Amino acid sequence: MQFHQTTLPNGLRVIAELNDRARSIATGFFVKAGSRDESLDVSGVSHFLEHMVFKGTPRRGALDVNRDFDRVGAKHNAQTSEEDTLYHVTCLPEYLPKAFDVLSDILRPSLREDDFDTEKKVIIEEIRMYLDSPMSVAYEAVKELHFGGHALGQSILGTVESITDLPVDKMRAYFEKYYSPANIVLAFAGNSDWNDIVRLAEERCGHWSGPPAGRQTAVPRGTGAFKAILRPDDNQQTLIGMFDGPPLESDDRYAAHLLSTILGDHTGSRLYWNLVDPGHADSAEMGYQDYNNAGVFYTFVSCTPEEAQANLGRVDETYKQVMAEGVTEAELTQAKNKVLARNVIRSERPMGRLMSLGFQWTYRHEYMSIESEIEHYSKVTVADIRSVLERYPLTPQTIVSVGPTTDLHQP
Repeated sequence: MQFHQTTLPNGLRVIAELNDRARSIATGFFVKAGSRDESLDVSGVSHFLEHMVFKGTPRRGALDVNRDFDRVGAKHNAQTSEEDTLYHVTCLPEYLPKAFDVLSDILRPSLREDDFDTEKKVIIEEIRMYLDSPMSVAYEAVKELHFGGHALGQSILGTVESITDLPVDKMRAYFEKYYSPANIVLAFAGNSDWNDIVRLAEERCGHWSGPPAGRQTAVPRGTGAFKAILRPDDNQQTLIGMFDGPPLESDDRYAAHLLSTILGDHTGSRLYWNLVDPGHADSAEMGYQDYNNAGVFYTFVSCTPEEAQANLGRVDETYKQVMAEGVTEAELTQAKNKVLARNVIRSERPMGRLMSLGFQWTYRHEYMSIESEIEHYSKVTVADIRSVLERYPLTPQTIVSVGPTTDLHQP
């Protein structure tokens, strides 16, 4: 593995982890723009813009974009989160110039008004589809409740109202602000030549212009509130809890990830043995998400309405026990084995490495090799887990319940 990095004169940061034994190459534009960067009057514009990027450019129509990727057998996609929008493609090394020509082209879309009006209908239908999902409803509600008025609590999709009212001019202004080269990291992972990569970046992206966008990063704190949403036609009760965790800038994130694996992995965790194995719930998991200057732990439980209140108590007891007693060496070893195995297996694909490379460089300006990742997780001790528990108590949680009963309360 060889790591390279440079910054073009226009501010575009270019990084690459190259491996001449790989059989493919992955590349992606990591745009530092997501729902936390939106004002309420443009809620959902980041995700909407992700769709619009594929609708055509001055050089290509929407059909041409898809056909040109298909002609070289490239696998392409995009995703929007609270903090980023990622556009990526994976292909055979010999087709990188053609695949990258398409990918870089769509990062300068036409944003035509007729395409905008058509795609708006698609976005609204997507929002309505998610409103039919109890888990999606609970997730959006718990974020809003936990973060209060902080922008991290805003919906990635926006609302039917915000998308309906959004004019194309506001999307164009958002694009001009956040899609400047100084707000983007271009990453490569796999089999290629660094000089060829730099030349491609200069030829296709060197003419882009615009200053850094900046971001408000006030530290949010969870509310610990409770909300029950009635959905009488649901068969199950969906429960999501949220509480504060370490931010991505903190090295505590390694211990936090291992703690969430010990407590809430989908198999062999404390929540699994306390809720799923005895038949109290059909699923019970805990996850950890680090954000720019923020972090959260999530609890997800799906069960019958009759078991919902008791399960809230079982989760609370599980968390209180670990805060009082900590974790065991055996639990920590098992969690490390799980996390390291998953990371190593993912790293064997260029696309798996691309994600880690891009996000690390965007927020920490740091190259993290897979060997370094292994070392960081391997060094976590039981005392480190205890330290995270002391700084980030697991109770009380901000909790949202969705389902056929509202006769629930904080445990």
